[in-house]
Amino acid sequence: MSRLSVWVAGARPRTLPASAMPVVVGTAAAGHAVVWRTVAAFVVALGLQIGANYANDVHDGVRGVDTERRLGPPRLTASGLASPRAVTVAALVSIGLAGIAGLALAIATTLWLLPIGAAAMLALWLYSGGPKPYAELGLGEAMVFAFFGVMATAGTAFVQAETVSAAAWWSSAAMGLLIVAILEANNLRDIPTDAATGRRTLAVRLGDRRTRILYRCEVVAAYAVVVVGVLVGIADERFGLSQWALFALASWPLAIHPMETVGRAEGRELIAVLEGTSKLVVAFGALLALGLWIAGASAR
Repeated sequence: MSRLSVWVAGARPRTLPASAMPVVVGTAAAGHAVVWRTVAAFVVALGLQIGANYANDVHDGVRGVDTERRLGPPRLTASGLASPRAVTVAALVSIGLAGIAGLALAIATTLWLLPIGAAAMLALWLYSGGPKPYAELGLGEAMVFAFFGVMATAGTAFVQAETVSAAAWWSSAAMGLLIVAILEANNLRDIPTDAATGRRTLAVRLGDRRTRILYRCEVVAAYAVVVVGVLVGIADERFGLSQWALFALASWPLAIHPMETVGRAEGRELIAVLEGTSKLVVAFGALLALGLWIAGASAR
């Protein structure tokens, strides 16, 4: 591998849709887009995601969590492809770029975004770092839902429109559930190695069978949120989603394969579930965003 490809692989590009699509959906929920704010929101989202990936790489590598028994792609620190110091610098640079973009958005909108952004940075660092990583307390899913789902989607809507509509809140919950499903697929695959190294993620605590059930529940719940949001919107459009949001349901065929595979896959076969869920996030987010844009255009 070339030096560049090593660092690209270390950034875990397959996970990046999880950070990009909430920006797309949040912008659509806002009803309009300011170009520089859209670009800045993408920088914040991608910078935090890449920073989180590098931080997780170095923390797990140093703690011995990533071992040769790990089924996913090799990690930079654990495999010796990069030093812990270099990976830490890469994480801090990514987080720093996100911070600069976030500061620009805060100045343009409200400085209340600063403590929220600081909390997000702290959360990504403490996921697998610090004296007691919260991923080992079984709290990873809750934090990912809050920061990479709700905050990313609703936060993007806010920096575009300087308000958060009901549609943005409903959409943020749906996106958050699917992004958590990506994490669930990853943690399901890693149960054997995590358990062996004492890393008690929620998947380790629940066990293999219940984690597979939880994954399916998260995917189904994302679609249920859209349906419920539309039903609320029919009753009172101020508090729900437009019927155009039902476009997101057209992505269901892409959910079938990972939903079926997760029930029987073992070992490396679970990587297909992770990849399929990432593709589902893209399709679901794109179709939901399309419906939100049409709803906004119709309202105007």
